Amino acid sequence: MIGRLSLTSLPRRAWVLAAIIVVQALCALFFISDVAADFNDFAHFKDLHLMLEAVAALALVAGVIALTVELRQLLRRMARMDEGLRMARGRMAEVLEEFFLRWGLTAAEREVALFILKGFDNAAIAELRGTAVGTVRAQATSVYNKAGVQGRAQLVSLFVDELLGEELLPGTPADKGKGAAA
Repeated sequence: MIGRLSLTSLPRRAWVLAAIIVVQALCALFFISDVAADFNDFAHFKDLHLMLEAVAALALVAGVIALTVELRQLLRRMARMDEGLRMARGRMAEVLEEFFLRWGLTAAEREVALFILKGFDNAAIAELRGTAVGTVRAQATSVYNKAGVQGRAQLVSLFVDELLGEELLPGTPADKGKGAAA
């Protein structure tokens, strides 16, 4: 089970839902106490207005309970998704490192490859690294050669295929289209 969520980690939407639940709970408490005070004897059971008020109060209580359960499930689901995202990020770092080691990239080539995978163009990479565009272009070409691809799109495709796993679509092996592209 996922650990308890702290109040400071709740997203804004969860705070809004929690506030609505609290307001509804207070309203339910008011209506229930009002109905209970009106039911001082059995003669009022025949009063249609009082019966409708009692049903409305019970429906409000049921709504508070349902919203509370739903909010708790939503927060647990969000925590699991956040944990999965952190694991996927860690897995992506492992995949990158495996490929970079296999290709024998230098530190500079690794940095350029990482920027390429993040979507930066050569000019932006040069600016970020404080080098000339021609240097980045040469390092990118070296990365492509070592990776056995023809350009950026194929480089990115290698990692997307790895993260998607063996099948791109049900019944379609990932290797099926690679022979034609190579």
